[in-house]
Amino acid sequence: MKYPKIKNAQIIIDLLQQKEVKDVVITPGSRNAPLTIGFTENTFFTPYSIVDERSAGFFALGISQQTNNPSALVCTSGSALLNYAPAVAEAFYSKTPLVIISADRPLEWIDQADGQTIRQENVLANHVLKSVNLKEGDDKNTLWYNSRLVNEAVNIAINKKGPVHINIPFSEPLYDTIEEKEVSPKNIDIPSARPQLEVAELEKYADIWNSSTKKMVLVGAMTPDKQVEIQLNHISNDSSVLVLTETLSNNNGDNFISSIDQLINNLSEEDNEELKPEILITLGGMIVSKKIKAFLRNCNIEHWHIGNKIEAPDTYQNLSAIFRVSPDMFFSQLFFLKQNKESNYRDKFLSIRDSKIQKHNNQLSSIPFSDLKVYDTLLNKLPNDIQLQSANSSVIRYWQLFTKPKSWDMFCNRGTSGIDGSTSTAIGASTKAGKPVVLVTGDISFFYDSNALWNNYIPDNFKIVLINNGGGSIFKIIPGPSTSNALEKFFQTKHKLNAKGLAETHGLNYLRADNQEGFEKALDLFIEDNSAPIILEVNTSKINNEDILKEYWMKLTTQL
Repeated sequence: MKYPKIKNAQIIIDLLQQKEVKDVVITPGSRNAPLTIGFTENTFFTPYSIVDERSAGFFALGISQQTNNPSALVCTSGSALLNYAPAVAEAFYSKTPLVIISADRPLEWIDQADGQTIRQENVLANHVLKSVNLKEGDDKNTLWYNSRLVNEAVNIAINKKGPVHINIPFSEPLYDTIEEKEVSPKNIDIPSARPQLEVAELEKYADIWNSSTKKMVLVGAMTPDKQVEIQLNHISNDSSVLVLTETLSNNNGDNFISSIDQLINNLSEEDNEELKPEILITLGGMIVSKKIKAFLRNCNIEHWHIGNKIEAPDTYQNLSAIFRVSPDMFFSQLFFLKQNKESNYRDKFLSIRDSKIQKHNNQLSSIPFSDLKVYDTLLNKLPNDIQLQSANSSVIRYWQLFTKPKSWDMFCNRGTSGIDGSTSTAIGASTKAGKPVVLVTGDISFFYDSNALWNNYIPDNFKIVLINNGGGSIFKIIPGPSTSNALEKFFQTKHKLNAKGLAETHGLNYLRADNQEGFEKALDLFIEDNSAPIILEVNTSKINNEDILKEYWMKLTTQL
C-alpha cells in the first residue's frame, strides 16, 4: 500500500481510520493530491468522486444522515471550499456530522496573487462546531500539535453531531508516495456517555406534570427511533396528553395528530383557547408548520425541550427548561414519577382530527388532476418499506397534509430548508439506506441541483418523482408575492424546462405524465422498473394548483 509522503496527510488518514470514518467524498483537484492518494490507496475507506463541490457536500450529508456517523469531504484549494458552504450550513442546523478537509496553499502565499489561493482559514467558522488550521512542518511538536487538533475536531463531529472543518496547507511536491507510513498519531478517544437526570431535579418537574390537565408533546424532524415511538405511544394513553407529530418525525401512533395544520386551521375561538397547553414538551429538530409556531407563540405556557445534541432555541418564546438527555432517557425516567390525569384534552382534539381527516378523504376522492391529487396518488400507490426523501418548499408542505404510512422513513433538509441540495442528499442517502429511495421534488429544486445526476453511485432502484408545475408554486400559495408585478419572473421564475434531456444525458430512465390516467399508468411502470435509476416527470403546469389548494382549505372547515 502506498502512503502520501507528506506527514500531515498521513495524520489525517490514520486518525480518520482509527475513528472509523469510512466514507470519504473527494472533489477532484491537485492541491488535495496527498489526501486523495492516501484515501484511495487504503482499502479501509470507501471513496466517492463527485466533481461538483456543492453537490458533493450534500451527497456526503446524505450519507451521514443515514449512518449517523461523520463522512469526510475533501477538496482542493481556492473557491472549491466555498461551494461546500450550503451543505455545511444544512449539516450545522440539522445536527448531521461531517468532517470537511480542505487542502490549502502555503501560508506565505495567501493574498500574493497566486492561483487558487484564498483566505481559507476559518472561512466556514459561522456554521461549524470547530475550525482547525494545521501547520506545515515535520518536527515533533508540529506533528503533535496537528494530531491533537485533528483529534479534537473529529471527536466533536462524532459526539456533538455536526460539521467540523480541518484546513491543511500543502507545499509541493504533492504526489510523492512512500511504502511505509512515517507517523502513527495517537487516537484520543472519548467513550460515549449516556447522561441521566438527577431524580431529585426531575421530581420537581414531575410534580408540575402531574398537576396539569393539558400537556402537549410536539415532535419535530427525527431519524426513525422505535424506542421513542413506543414511549410516545405509551404517554399518549394519558387523556391529558396530546401528541402532535410532523411528517418528518418518523413517529406513528393511533393517538397522534400528524397533520397539524389540518387540526388547527380555522378552529373556533373557543377551541383555540382549549387547545392551548399548560405544558409543552418538544423533541426532535425543525418544525415545518408555521401555523403551530404562530399558535404557540401566543400562549403563556411552560415549555420544556428534550435533547442532548444542541442548544435549544426558544422557537415558541416560552422556553423554561432544557433537559440535556436523549428523549428515550427522559421518558424512561419520567415514567417512574408520572401519574395519569383525567382530562378531555386529548379526546376532544382527536375527535376534531377524525372529522378533519374525513373531510380530507372526501375531498381527495373527487378533486381533479393537480399537485394535491399527485401527492394523494403517491401516498396510495408507492410501495411499503421505502425511504421517501422530500424536497423543500411546497413539496414538504403538501406532505404535511397527509398521514405518512408507518413503513415509510421520511427525510428532508430542514436544517436551513433550502432547495439547493435535495437531489444530491437523496442520492447520497440512497447509497446507505438499505431500502429503495424515492425522491419527490419540485421543478425549481430539481433543475437547480441537476448536477446531482452527474454521479456514478446512483443505485438502480433510486427513483425521482418530479412534479413540474412550471415554476416555484410556493410563491403563488403564500401571501405576499401574488400581489407583486414581479411574481412570474422574479418570484415564481416560470419556465418551460423538462427533465427528458437530463435523464438521457446521465443514463436514467424517463417517464412523463400530463393527466391523472397517464400518471397512474406511468406510476405503475415507475414502481416496477429497477433496471436503472428513473425519473417520472408529472406535468401540472396548466393546472390552477393554488385554486385547488385554496378550495381544499375552505372545504376542510365546512360541516360534513
